[in-house]
This record gives sequence, structure tokens and C-alpha cells, in this order.
Amino acid sequence: MLNSISVETFSIEIFLICMVGSIVLGAVIAWVHSLYNCSSKGFVITIALLPAIVQMVIMLVNGNLGTGVAVMGAFSLVRFRSVPGNAKEINSIFMAMAVGLATGTGYLVAAIIFVVIIGCVSILYNVTGFGEPKKNQKELKITIPEGLDYTGVFDDLFKLYTTKSELIKVKTSNMGSLYKLDYRIGLKNPMEEKAFIDELRSRNGNLEITCGKVSFGSEEL
Repeated sequence: MLNSISVETFSIEIFLICMVGSIVLGAVIAWVHSLYNCSSKGFVITIALLPAIVQMVIMLVNGNLGTGVAVMGAFSLVRFRSVPGNAKEINSIFMAMAVGLATGTGYLVAAIIFVVIIGCVSILYNVTGFGEPKKNQKELKITIPEGLDYTGVFDDLFKLYTTKSELIKVKTSNMGSLYKLDYRIGLKNPMEEKAFIDELRSRNGNLEITCGKVSFGSEEL
């Protein structure tokens, strides 16, 4: 029912209809992605054109197993020339590829419905703040001298000022004379953040302390 056109016979009319559909839907996906994400112009343009590229490949390899395997191998090489993206960028890439697969096999109506539904749900999730970390959750970085045993040295302060604390990473610095501790904490009272930092400074010899919002790198999906 959703198969709007037949691509069994390759003709210029069918090709142009699928190409226009891919370009329009790709532009919609790129627009939705750019609303709530700070990606480069090159990435947004790539997302807009990806459905048309995938559609062309699907049309050319339709029913040809050997050509399909060869193209798959060629496309896999792109992975080694690409910089890993964050979770939202990967989601947009898969969405654009799914639309290209749909238009390349003639499912234009299904592709349109898919983009409308996923686009609306994506906007809804971003507007409502779905999945955002709690406001009281912080990332705490403490620098201590090598002579200070960090095991349990701040436990009483964490118990007093935080609802939870977790040591994420320990890193040596300055030729091993310093340790840098990364914590994930939840503050009981955000208004007591300065008092908490002052207490930490008295323990770590007034070395560097950083307390801010939790940051999620590209390696964290």
C-alpha cells in the first residue's frame, strides 16, 4: 500500500521523482537536525544530500548482488576517513540513509510519513528536555599533590554536601607530581557550591578545582 511507485523499470521520470523526493526529505532532516544541534555547515549539507546519494546507489544495484557487495565494500572505506560524531549526528545519518533506502526502492509515501513522524518526535524530545541530566548534577575536577592519598580523603565532604559522588577517572600530571581526579556528583543545595569548593581547597593544598555542568564527549553515546 505504501509502495507509491515501481522502480523495477529504470526510467528518467521515476529517477527524477525519487531524486526530488530524496532532496526534499533530506533538506527536512537537515533542518530538524540544525534546530537543536551545533554542527558544521558541511555536516548539515551532507545530511541533506545523503538520501539522494543512497537512493542512487540502491537504484543502480537493484537486483545485482555482485554490484551491491562491491558498493558496500567501497562505502565501508569512508569510515576510516571520517571523524566520529556524537549520538545526535549518528542518529541523523542513519535517518538520512533510511530515507534514501526507502526512496530508492520506491516507497516515497513511507519515506514522507517516516520523516514527518520522526522529525516531530525529535522536536518534541528537544523542546521538553527529554533525557537531560538533572540540574544539580555536576562534574568535579580536583587536583591534589602526589603525597595525598585520594582514597577516602573527601568522603566526609561528599557526604555533607552531595547526594551522590562517583570517582570517574584518575590522571597523573606534571611529571607525576600531581593527580587529577574526575568526579560526578549531585549537590544537595546548589547555593552551597562555594562553601563546598572552599572546603575542598583546604584539603588539596589550594590547588586547581573545577566544578561545572556534566560534559558528554563524542565517545559517550
